[in-house]
Amino acid sequence: MDHSRVDAYLHRIGAERPAAPTAGALRALHHAHLRSVPFENLSVHLDEDVVLAPAALVAKVVDRRRGGFCYELNGAFAALLGALGFEVALLQARVIGEDGRPGIPFDHMALRVRTADGGDRLADVGFGAFIAEPLLFDERGEQRDPGGVFRIEDAPYGDLLVLQDGAAQYLLDPRPRELRDFEGGSWYHRSSPASHFTRSLVCSRPTGDGRITLSGRTLTTTAAGRRTQRTLDSDAAVLAAYEQHFGIVLATPPPEPDRTAD
Repeated sequence: MDHSRVDAYLHRIGAERPAAPTAGALRALHHAHLRSVPFENLSVHLDEDVVLAPAALVAKVVDRRRGGFCYELNGAFAALLGALGFEVALLQARVIGEDGRPGIPFDHMALRVRTADGGDRLADVGFGAFIAEPLLFDERGEQRDPGGVFRIEDAPYGDLLVLQDGAAQYLLDPRPRELRDFEGGSWYHRSSPASHFTRSLVCSRPTGDGRITLSGRTLTTTAAGRRTQRTLDSDAAVLAAYEQHFGIVLATPPPEPDRTAD
């Protein structure tokens, strides 16, 4: 990414160019990214290809003003951080299911970020309602965050278990990976009927005091601990909600997934 592309990305997320790749700068960028770039799986249902290449991921976020799922959001964020002087490693994780078992390898992408003022952080802008601020990677005690109380625990075979409010979220492999290593996981989540991404439609981002989510025609808003839902009664209302709340302009609403096989 050249200087102008970095500036365009920073403008997209409403962030200033940091003077140095410090922990404070990482925290500010992480906040800005979460607030500006939604977690969404619309490409899965719009029959759009997902290209795991830095230029393509940045173009989707910056030029098309879209979001994405973990591979896209953390992949693009990693490109930005690297261009700003942070040392970034892509990490693969297996998401813990409702049955307590981990999912497929490369089920999720997270980031290990080293800052100029010392220490590694776990950054993740692609896991929905999760951390607001990067976690200390080597800390094994509780870490309090606007998103809850988090803990990173040592797990068998060198893996790390990441917990949120006492519930296991994903099993993290600390070995650095290449972006192309995630192609299989991305393909699975875009095509397998067993993937929750093919069985659901979601667009979501945090707000100043809560979260807003559009799932199909259901708009859910959480503000100051109060949750409200309403059903949008027309295609025009759905398209307006995507544009108003997420800055996403679509010609037609994404088709809702067929849940008859659930």
